[in-house]
Amino acid sequence: MAFDGITIANLTKDFSDRLTGGRIYKIAQTESDELFITVKLSYEAAEEFGMKQAKLVLSSDASLPLVYITDDSKASPMTAPNFCMLLRKHLQNGRIISITQPGGLERIIRFEIEHLNEMGDLCHKILLIEIMGKYSNIIFTDEEDVIIDSIKHIPASVSSVREVLPGRTYFVPSQDKANPLSTTADEFSSLVLSKGMPLFKAIYSSYTGLSPIIAQEMCHRAGIDADKSAIALDTSESIAAYRAFDEVIDCVRRGDFSPAIYYDGDTPKEYSSIPLTVYGYSEDADPDDPATPFLPCTDISTLIQQYYAEKNVVTRIRQKSVDLRKIVQTALERNARKYDLQLKQMKDCEKKDKYRVYGELLNTYGYSAGEGDKSITVNDYNTGKDITIPLDPTLTPNQNAKKYFDKYTKLKRTQEALEEQLKESSEAIEQLESIATALDIAQKEADLAQIRKELADSGYIKSKPQGKKGQKEKITSKPFHYLSSDGFDIYVGKNNIQNDELTFKVANGGDWWFHAKKIPGSHVVLITGGREVPDRAFEEAAALAAYYSKGKLQEKVEIDYLKRKDVKKPNGSKPGFVVYYTNYSMAIAPDISSLKLISD
Repeated sequence: MAFDGITIANLTKDFSDRLTGGRIYKIAQTESDELFITVKLSYEAAEEFGMKQAKLVLSSDASLPLVYITDDSKASPMTAPNFCMLLRKHLQNGRIISITQPGGLERIIRFEIEHLNEMGDLCHKILLIEIMGKYSNIIFTDEEDVIIDSIKHIPASVSSVREVLPGRTYFVPSQDKANPLSTTADEFSSLVLSKGMPLFKAIYSSYTGLSPIIAQEMCHRAGIDADKSAIALDTSESIAAYRAFDEVIDCVRRGDFSPAIYYDGDTPKEYSSIPLTVYGYSEDADPDDPATPFLPCTDISTLIQQYYAEKNVVTRIRQKSVDLRKIVQTALERNARKYDLQLKQMKDCEKKDKYRVYGELLNTYGYSAGEGDKSITVNDYNTGKDITIPLDPTLTPNQNAKKYFDKYTKLKRTQEALEEQLKESSEAIEQLESIATALDIAQKEADLAQIRKELADSGYIKSKPQGKKGQKEKITSKPFHYLSSDGFDIYVGKNNIQNDELTFKVANGGDWWFHAKKIPGSHVVLITGGREVPDRAFEEAAALAAYYSKGKLQEKVEIDYLKRKDVKKPNGSKPGFVVYYTNYSMAIAPDISSLKLISD
């Protein structure tokens, strides 16, 4: 979710509460488009927030512009860039007078700073950060709104609408949208309800600073389908739409923010400064309950850092797994083609018995064939029916019989070889599909390291050279550890190597073993500790087996479960491959919201 005007409003309020009255202590330009400003807080703010200084990050990065307060430090270059030197000259030791958001919900934060010039006169300067995607910028002006400099220069050749250059007059870029903070019911009706487009789109396209997800939240609160055409709303729906709109905007007017991150399982999906009931927000929900789909944050800066840190982890893992996914997919396609070809060849081998019968019958009745005959019809004593046998007229009956026996022998040997090859191809496909599922489960680089090791051990990729003195790479990935509602430990393997370790090293014979039926998935082990296991624990372990399988998106998945002692691993079989002959089964939804994750 990109920064919208409501997130900026939340940041502006937090900055104003914390930084107003503070003095700028240090200014560093840590990146070409990023400032790192240390502010010594006023005595009152220091007492209230329990900190003497705050570190403010202003980033106008085109791909990910951000603004937040952090506890972390960041190294600055040995030689400060010109823009940084200019800010130090004018703003060093300056006092922050006000922090505001111009133009209603524009994605701009305006810092007004007073300082003494070279003559000792009190002056005011303005530092603005515009959070506008690839057009983001940090601009420094005087109190007359004349641009002194900016971190990015925008000449007329780049933008004919607004130049951002020293000496030009600064103005807020116009979007021809209304200010949601000052709208009325009549204005809402004329701007939104007259448009022949989905209601949520009509809302965010009419007002400054509203994102699509906030517009969907307004529709959800009004009980209206967000995709319903705005112009098609009846009177009651129109009233409900405005009330929901005003309810959200009133939270912004009052500064009543509830920053929270919203999750899809373990993956951060969205964040917002306004409660998103469309994503399951509820005042009665327990944030510590694993089933709660959102995580409240103490302040918006903490939210931004946590959200993007978690999002970066997910993104980084996906990027790092791209090469492995490509290798697995290529190998899968190759083995699938090989398997299909082997099946076709196996079907051809089914003719072998016919050739054996031909040879036997020719040895018995061949004497009746005349010289130059192209076929002979004889009675098949195996079936009692007549059968016509093709002959090579250039060969004698005995030679024809030998020819058919040779064909039979060749096809028999081919069939025996194909049976072994089909088994190998089938096991390779099964292994590669399970690796593909493991890549979907992987959450950390250590998880990928184990998958990479399995691929290397299986010959799909080259092994990485070992470290100094032949030391092996240390792998720290561990299985998921869940606690059932009844206090039973349940472990879930993240990949085939962990699956083998869990099943045959961690679990005892009396523990219970779970796996999705006939589809790739994790081995799940329920540790009994010698206790009797209640039905709910069985169901929760089965739900984990369903969730961590290829059938995760199905409504229900069939799960096999049995005592661990009845699970066997054939000699020489591939990692994660096991066999069992007696088991119980249940169909269960892949819902693990009631389970508590202890560690991963």
